[in-house]
Amino acid sequence: MLKLNTTRTMHSVAVQPPPIRPKERFLVFGSPLIEEAEIEEVVASMRSGWLGTGPKVARFEEDFRTYKDASHAVAVNSCTAALHLSILAAGLQPGDEVITSPLTFCATVNAIIHAGATPVLADVDPLTLNIDPQQVERRLSHRTRAILPIHFAGHPCDMDALCSLAEQHDLRLIEDCAHAIETEYRGRPAGTFGDFGCFSFYVTKNMVTGEGGMVLTHNEQDAARIKMLALHGMSKDAWKRFSDTGYKHYQVVECGFKYNMMDIQAAIGIHQLQRVEHYWLRRQEIWQRYNAAFADLPLTLPADTIADARHGHHLYTVMVDETRTGISRDHFLNAMTAQNIGVGVHYLSIPEHPYYQETFGWRPADYPHAMRIGRQTVSLPLSAKLTNDDVEDVIAAVYRVLGVA
Repeated sequence: MLKLNTTRTMHSVAVQPPPIRPKERFLVFGSPLIEEAEIEEVVASMRSGWLGTGPKVARFEEDFRTYKDASHAVAVNSCTAALHLSILAAGLQPGDEVITSPLTFCATVNAIIHAGATPVLADVDPLTLNIDPQQVERRLSHRTRAILPIHFAGHPCDMDALCSLAEQHDLRLIEDCAHAIETEYRGRPAGTFGDFGCFSFYVTKNMVTGEGGMVLTHNEQDAARIKMLALHGMSKDAWKRFSDTGYKHYQVVECGFKYNMMDIQAAIGIHQLQRVEHYWLRRQEIWQRYNAAFADLPLTLPADTIADARHGHHLYTVMVDETRTGISRDHFLNAMTAQNIGVGVHYLSIPEHPYYQETFGWRPADYPHAMRIGRQTVSLPLSAKLTNDDVEDVIAAVYRVLGVA
């Protein structure tokens, strides 16, 4: 197991409590930063009359592939679609088991179910909040065919251990990188370790297309199959069929889905991607300000990343333990909202939800780390759109809610 560097680089004694002043207008959690370049590109798409899958999608795929130094990239309409298609392209069959984390959005597990496979949960590391490779190993069975780790909040998983398990047991590895656009592990981009890497460009993500996703893969045939499955199983995509090079007849070669990305979405993503590093630096500044401001408060702050890794800084999660704070997590959530600060819950563990309890018999207590983390975690605003005043308002609200003078 990798060891975390938990030593704080800042001396908290020098940090003074912020002035307590209420936020005048509600601060929306995860609100994206949209600039004029995106707006102009979308307008250009609308004026061209080409709104569906077309040349801008192709450009966005190539730009993202280059940014991630990947072999192939296929744009789709969500990370959920990316996961679903990756599991199908991995060749999993009904009854095959996929080991994943109980601390994730339901889409991860739902994609496994929709693909006809069986999800199996392995508990998380209590520091990183990522799936614990030792727990993965304990969950292996003769039916295990894949591992699906989530780089939670942008913190990279222990890919050395997970890749080793996948190689030893001849398993497919599918990375859920919904939080991890900028994340790196040992100098290598997240999403390029496994057979597939799946990304999200949902409106609250580090870069957005409104709705949207991307699949990275090393294998050209896998990329071609995902592209085909994403558009009804047709052998030619729409922008090639209707381009000025002449009509291309298509054949339906497999029962596919309506998962394609639109040019109007890619028009946003092209320019968001150009500023992804600039946005990451801004979120890093906010992250460091939070760490300094909250160092002496009775909250559990995010773990530091390992050496030779890069945190994507997607979610700034704090844990509210009622025995330390004197208030419950839900009280904290409601109190922050009353202070006009939008916050998020990421996430109640998967076994907390009735559907999975009834379908798989999962119990929260069987995954104690994920259960505790899911019941205590709050995500504070962390967006390149935040002004310095917004950040100070968030800090002031936390102090007020915790009753710190």
